[in-house]
Amino acid sequence: MSFVTTSDGTQIFYKDWGTGRPVVLSHGWPLNSDSWEAQQLFLAENGYRVIAHDRRGHGKSTQTWHGNEMNTYAADLAFLVESLDLREVTLIGFSTGGGEISRYIGNHGTSRVAQAVLVSAVPPLMLQTPDNPGGVPLEVFDGLRAGSLADRSQLYRDLADGPFFGNNRPGANVARGPRDSFWLQGMASGHRNAYESIAAFSATDFRGDLAKFDVPTLVIHGDDDQVVPFEVGGKASAALVKGAELKVYEGGPHGITDTHKDQLNNDLLAFLNSYNA
Repeated sequence: MSFVTTSDGTQIFYKDWGTGRPVVLSHGWPLNSDSWEAQQLFLAENGYRVIAHDRRGHGKSTQTWHGNEMNTYAADLAFLVESLDLREVTLIGFSTGGGEISRYIGNHGTSRVAQAVLVSAVPPLMLQTPDNPGGVPLEVFDGLRAGSLADRSQLYRDLADGPFFGNNRPGANVARGPRDSFWLQGMASGHRNAYESIAAFSATDFRGDLAKFDVPTLVIHGDDDQVVPFEVGGKASAALVKGAELKVYEGGPHGITDTHKDQLNNDLLAFLNSYNA
């Protein structure tokens, strides 16, 4: 297995598939790099070097006690990119991973970055605040925290069986496999890491980071996302990134990496192929 070790001793696990211009995939909460396997395989088979890592505290990476916040996540991503000497990279972030790549650009710039993609991503700011009145109320995230402490295994099962994949919508019948995979990946995360990450993805303000995007950017979001509502996430982010392209998946839930994987794969490939050095 492949790891890089950061300055604080954290081992970050990564999968490195294919050859060609590099693509880095940042996963959502409480998942790990396995959540990207359909996209990683497809893009690697179509001429790209595709790297998917496990965020600290998730999957096979070290379950650190500290550092469960966006600045450290972004620093870990920068360390991975620099350790592998990746250049002209396309950063693709799903959900919490969209926050990770946004904070990476905000803190570390785009000297190594060719393109960015936000998929069902948490920026610009999920939490309802006085200057973000359309955001999600704090009580929702407090509920996630309470559920995590009470029985996080059941919390992950409830998310997978309901809003994450839209399986709670009339007529929906999302296969058992993706729902079980969500639960399994969630239980592979560290309890404290996943708990603290709720604040990281919900309360971090990425508006200043999005203002620093100066590379071609694609924003993809389902308009029936019950986790990161479209108006709060994709629509708002696309409005803040100069020249961003917005693709809206009609009826798409949060977990479009599984429910709409063929559409997403083809959209990602087309965007990757549009890059001219």
